[in-house]
Amino acid sequence: MQAFTECRAAALTLLKESDVSSKVEGVRAWAASFRDQQLALDTAWASDETVSVPGRPDKPLLVSPRLLERRSMATEEGRAILIHALAHIEFNAINLALDAIWRFADMPVEYYVDWLGVADEEAYHFSLLNAHLQTLGYAYGDFNAHNTLWEMAEKTKDDVLARIALVPRTMEARGLDATPLVRAKILQVGDVKAADILSIILRDEVGHVAVGNRWYAWLCEQRQCDPISTYTELARRYKAPGLRGPFNLQARRAAGFTEAELDALPHHTHNF
Repeated sequence: MQAFTECRAAALTLLKESDVSSKVEGVRAWAASFRDQQLALDTAWASDETVSVPGRPDKPLLVSPRLLERRSMATEEGRAILIHALAHIEFNAINLALDAIWRFADMPVEYYVDWLGVADEEAYHFSLLNAHLQTLGYAYGDFNAHNTLWEMAEKTKDDVLARIALVPRTMEARGLDATPLVRAKILQVGDVKAADILSIILRDEVGHVAVGNRWYAWLCEQRQCDPISTYTELARRYKAPGLRGPFNLQARRAAGFTEAELDALPHHTHNF
């Protein structure tokens, strides 16, 4: 295990790590070291490196979302495909949090502390899903996956406001809407362990989206721009995926979306 001395440089090193176990275990150890005050935090630190692709294993093979395998969740393979897809989202989320820490300099200390906590929890989520996947007889990398989350990160690499608006508050907030529905389906086929893991993930993801909302509001205030019209413009400029219901309004409120932001969502009769 590599010894780190500075938090943001360590985040870059971990981002580039391609071995799954080394990345996940490294993130958890790095976060613990920071909490134990064993790491410095240099908010002004900058690197001349360019990371267009984070460290990741040779598998899963990344394909278009429309080419992903689909099977009935009534089969063990079908459940494994779903758990694998969720694990891949969490693996991407680790990289997204690490990237938010090393890439954007001169933010308040609390910004980096927030994203470090997110990275740590995403690594925990991945570990839970990967362990459950193994009980089904499969491993991370056994199925294909897509790269949509990281593609948006790459698009927004030059502006922290765009990154915060369109990754945690758009791509990851979608998980608040989708997770309860997926959990209900997986309970229907009797996979209680997977459902319990999804409950943990939903609980923590409310906090992760709240981090996005907190820093989006802060950045809008710093730049003196209106949060709602700015979001609309950023979504258009960066071709963010359209928002489609049903929306988990309770979770979105808990994550800090304002009533004005919720009112701006496309109307859907099955919001919950």
